[in-house]
Amino acid sequence: MRSRVLAGAVALALSTALSAALTGGTVANAAAPRTAAAAPDIPLANVKAHLTQLQSIATSNGGNRAHGRPGYRASLDYVKAKLDAAGFQTTIQSFTASGATGYNLIADWPGGDANQVLMTGAHLDSVTAGPGINDNGSGSAAILETALAVSRAGLQPAKHLRFAWWGAEELGLLGSNYYTANLPSAERSKIKGYLNFDMVGSPNPGYFAYDGDGSSGSGGPAGSAEIESTLRAYFSSIGVTVQDTAFDGRSDYGGFIRYGIPAGGMFTGAEGRKTTAQAQLWGGTAGTAFDRCYHASCDTTSNINDTALDRNSDAIAYAVWTLGGTGTPPGETVYSDDFATDKGWTANPGGTDTATSGRFERATAQATTYSGTALQLAGSSLVTGASAGADAGTNDLDGGTTSIQSAPITLPAGTLRLSFSWYLGHLNNASATDYLRVRVVGPNGSTTVLNQTASATNRAAAWQTANADLSAYAGQSVRILVDAADAGTASLVEAGVDNLTITRS
Repeated sequence: MRSRVLAGAVALALSTALSAALTGGTVANAAAPRTAAAAPDIPLANVKAHLTQLQSIATSNGGNRAHGRPGYRASLDYVKAKLDAAGFQTTIQSFTASGATGYNLIADWPGGDANQVLMTGAHLDSVTAGPGINDNGSGSAAILETALAVSRAGLQPAKHLRFAWWGAEELGLLGSNYYTANLPSAERSKIKGYLNFDMVGSPNPGYFAYDGDGSSGSGGPAGSAEIESTLRAYFSSIGVTVQDTAFDGRSDYGGFIRYGIPAGGMFTGAEGRKTTAQAQLWGGTAGTAFDRCYHASCDTTSNINDTALDRNSDAIAYAVWTLGGTGTPPGETVYSDDFATDKGWTANPGGTDTATSGRFERATAQATTYSGTALQLAGSSLVTGASAGADAGTNDLDGGTTSIQSAPITLPAGTLRLSFSWYLGHLNNASATDYLRVRVVGPNGSTTVLNQTASATNRAAAWQTANADLSAYAGQSVRILVDAADAGTASLVEAGVDNLTITRS
């Protein structure tokens, strides 16, 4: 992953005969797409074997795999040989940067609709300081093994699958930007989605999805929300909470979203420090970096968390199989609501709400902050007072309780799982009598699936994921009831709920 501050001036020079390299190799599908097939489990041992090879390459070539250094080209040749043997059509694309030749590797899987391309990419280069095994050998190895799994399965997806390994990312996303800038517009329009994986094995990992739906930021081009929700669905199926990470162009998806191409991906953290709340969610050590060896010589094969690498490798395969038009999700979706449209939620269903302002509504919320602490997040959701108002205290939850309830949801038989995103933001004038609560209400009682209380500390609003087993309600009609309270002394409190799904496995 590139640094936020780019060092030195970087010059790109156009190479020759590029259009053919970019557009060649896509073939019409010779057979009808297969019926839906489940994504495979990606063997962790295979992914780590690729990392061992990348480490060996770096060790033999001055300790790094950086742009313009022999270790980079040796890395590319290793990946290309694997793909060629597996039946991919590979193309090396060259460009010039900082006085050296850089390379992208593009690999097309024969078949699929050439006008509907699903692309998956990762940068292959390291910084000069070290071998770059987490950044970004991890992403490169994970998508390589996913591509090889495509070959082993003889996959015939509806979409055309393309994989890419980018050069000179650490100098400012140069390889991927070169690719998108020089791809003819007609070819760019065929790319219906781009999946990016940059650092997916951080040693003190978090689980972050690029904010495609804009629930905590500006979001991405239309279609990015589907990519985000697909990745979140996988992690929800294994009971792992996912948080948003900024969709700010820091990695190779930047050149794609610039042209309106939907994009998304996962990230396990770089130089940022894990909070206490995140350590409680994911384990690991609070107060230390997600990757203590970020851009350092110690980014070796010892700098990898196997669990994070394994989970993300499987998530990549799930996304490729599903978005490629071949996968079956980890559970059949019984009900889903992203709150972009009205699905029958009723505010104050019992007629007992006492809040004087900031009552729950389904709306597109405006961001609200107070002295740098985020209290309300932008985007479509169930939210306590959607408008930001003149100041943070204008439309926050005040004076008591507020509630909102779904329309009846008929649940089928089977093993059922509820998943939703939520936040509770407040200042240090809050207390434990302030809360956000989510309940499932059935014909014979209710179950509380979230009961988050406030405290006398500043708590920034941040999307988190809650999961609950609803199998006890199989075959019944239920409602989801969300309520919140500013029940103590006057305080600044905001709450939100989003991306609610019920799946059956």
